[in-house]
Amino acid sequence: METTVRTISKCTIKPASPSARARCDLSEWDLAMLSAHYIQKGLLFHRPPLPVPAIADALQTSLSVALRHFPPLAGRLVTEKPDEDDDRVLIYIDCNDTGAEFTRAVADGASVADVLTPRDVPDFVKSFFTPDAAVNHDGHTLPLLSVQLTELVDGVFVGCSFNHVVGDGTSFWHFFNAWAEICRAGVGGAETQFSINRPPVLERWFIDGNNRIKVPFTDPDKFIERFSSPVLRERIFHFSSESIAALKAKAKRENSATSAATISSFQSLCALVWRCIARARGQPCEQKSGCRLAIENRSRLRPRLSADYFGNAINAAPTMSTAGEVLGNDLGWAARTLNRMVAAHDDGAIRQWLKRWLEAPMTYWLSGFDVHSIMVGSSPRFDMYGCEFGWGRAVAQRSGPACKFDGKVSAYPGREGGGSVVLEICLKPEYMAAFEADPEFMSAVSVSGDV
Repeated sequence: METTVRTISKCTIKPASPSARARCDLSEWDLAMLSAHYIQKGLLFHRPPLPVPAIADALQTSLSVALRHFPPLAGRLVTEKPDEDDDRVLIYIDCNDTGAEFTRAVADGASVADVLTPRDVPDFVKSFFTPDAAVNHDGHTLPLLSVQLTELVDGVFVGCSFNHVVGDGTSFWHFFNAWAEICRAGVGGAETQFSINRPPVLERWFIDGNNRIKVPFTDPDKFIERFSSPVLRERIFHFSSESIAALKAKAKRENSATSAATISSFQSLCALVWRCIARARGQPCEQKSGCRLAIENRSRLRPRLSADYFGNAINAAPTMSTAGEVLGNDLGWAARTLNRMVAAHDDGAIRQWLKRWLEAPMTYWLSGFDVHSIMVGSSPRFDMYGCEFGWGRAVAQRSGPACKFDGKVSAYPGREGGGSVVLEICLKPEYMAAFEADPEFMSAVSVSGDV
């Protein structure tokens, strides 16, 4: 039976006290995200020992306090043309306390086990998130943060849609954890002075100190794309810490002592996925095949940005080869290739990218992604299971329909910790059928689905 997700109510949550910040200027990294989709991530919980209306009330009151600490999320995007003689515009966040959206919904007849199906992620999970098909530029009129609490037969799902212009995955989980901290402490209403453990650093960083970047983004039809995902299958694969350690050891054995020294567990896992998806696609030897990794820049800049920097500080760094090289060499070769790319993404490379962007501003279009490559996003380092609202740890994490395409891989920490990793992989149906039958890949998988 098909599960229907019904909306029960919607409301606007405003900050518990007026914002002291008038505006938030946008950096090069932020502006490049205008055509991308919202970040859509959420957590699945067994049913708390509270009635759902009480859960909703706790989430709403704590969210109001959280927005006081993260004022950009309660604002809206603004475009203004400061000079009539200049074709460029300024785009920024007006921290005007307009508020975030909060939705209550019910997934009729669906259970926690239904979400955790060991096969494909069920379609109804897409309805755990709002708004649908929004791009970040829509934040001129849509909320920059939309939360949905979905009631299941024996659990609840808390989903967040977070405008990617406001921040990256690091910022998303920073906010999510702070909100959970406030809720766990039972803070709400007039208790607006609650101090969170990690206050965000809201001042944006700019390579040349210019915080008012003018961009030629006057006609949305020329810099905004409405991307529709093809028909995809989406599966969850679990890798235990032992399995990950074995992959890393294999990659290192297949390299010299010098080149193997810095190959990481995650690079070894990404190398495996790159190889096996190239094989599943049946790519000819001469076909270009790449692997892009979303790399966090805070710790790579010199001087470093604060770990609490609230904004975008990422680049999708590419490695390109051919299918013949990827499959004709061993796992160690692929891991070493990724390792070299990551090592080269240093302060100098980051600054070069920013300077090139300033010379020719652009926005990311999902249709421009190389269909013969893969893209690995999110991170197993994000503290997803630290988001404890006072009901116990989450059972699993899931994502919404945003930013899904053939070859999109999202990495999450395993619930048991210890270096375990969960991968969410999206492929066209014919490629997924070959991929899930690949003995090299499946021999490394500990569990297909969540436990």
